[in-house]
Amino acid sequence: MESRAAHFFSEIDQLRAKLLNNVGVMTDWQRAEKEINHQEILNRIESIILEIVTSLSKAEAPVLALPNRSSWANVSFDSAIGLQMSSRQSVTTIRSDCPSSVTKFAQILKILSVIYRLVQSNSYATKRDIYYNNTKLFGSQKAVDSIVDDISCLLKVPRRSLHVLATSKGLISGDLCYMEEDGTRIDCNSSSTAVSVSSNISGIKNIVSSAKFVMIIEKDATFQRLLDDDFCTKLSPCIIITGKGVPDVNSRLMVKRLWDELHIPIFALVDADPHGIEIMCIYKYGSVAMSFEAHSLTVPSVMWLGLLPSDLQRLRVPKDALIPLTKRDESKLCSLLERPYLTSQPEWEKEMKLMQQNKVKAEIQSLTAIAPDFLTQIYLPNKLRYGGWI
Repeated sequence: MESRAAHFFSEIDQLRAKLLNNVGVMTDWQRAEKEINHQEILNRIESIILEIVTSLSKAEAPVLALPNRSSWANVSFDSAIGLQMSSRQSVTTIRSDCPSSVTKFAQILKILSVIYRLVQSNSYATKRDIYYNNTKLFGSQKAVDSIVDDISCLLKVPRRSLHVLATSKGLISGDLCYMEEDGTRIDCNSSSTAVSVSSNISGIKNIVSSAKFVMIIEKDATFQRLLDDDFCTKLSPCIIITGKGVPDVNSRLMVKRLWDELHIPIFALVDADPHGIEIMCIYKYGSVAMSFEAHSLTVPSVMWLGLLPSDLQRLRVPKDALIPLTKRDESKLCSLLERPYLTSQPEWEKEMKLMQQNKVKAEIQSLTAIAPDFLTQIYLPNKLRYGGWI
């Protein structure tokens, strides 16, 4: 039985050996990245407030200059890190005397004051807590979420160091145990239910796992299907995780933490469509909006396991299970093909051009048109056994 298992995982083991050659480079950077202490964060906030007070003392309207987190012009690409914010980035000016930005100016100051108190007292709050602290001022939860990231970027401090937590939407299951910061022991080994991804990834300790690989799953429906089919037990030992679509920061931090701790291959299972490919790219290379935190969020070793556009032809997925690309899909695909990281991924580019040429997409569920249990019984076991990733 052991030799059979060893043979099954031989391709994965070879991939891991290859990936380990690059680990030294990554961990050297991690050693250089030091946790910013509380006093330094307080000093940076005080420096911003001092500038505002100085402007007021000169009878000038205070102004905040926020790095622009939505422009590709502010981002550079490094194959070992992903998309990272350039040191010389353009800024967005938030004026206190301008009707269109005065509310945001007030919102930023309010959240800065909340963060200052949290860091000073070494306590934590969720973004939801901050929103309910003054719903009239903030107007929506989305406004708070965006400003917390703006402040993190402005102060050059990871969000977790601001003592602001976010409720996680991701789920995780498989061969993994760890302890939360409050001492709660978490066991992800249950085959029938999943565990919510922690809202304080940096506080996790005592991670124990014998997993051979981690599989990122785009959609919750596919994740639940794998749980129902007892996938983690059948292909044990492994870990599966989903961010339920576009991943939240905690899901990305968790994938990054698993890579840093375990150094095992990480595969992505996404729909064969532009949206699924972009989600996979977020895990692997990051996003423009969060490029200022690239070092703690990206995992450039992520491999594309499926669903590949070439799989649709190879497996002869029935035509009625395929969906024509919409104009929006075609536009997204063109945008993806222009991304800077595609030059280092010729096989990905080939698959995307095949999709562009065939003008069709497919969801992972399309494999049920071949057989109801094709995904878990045939497709994934064969992909993992014979190295069907790119």
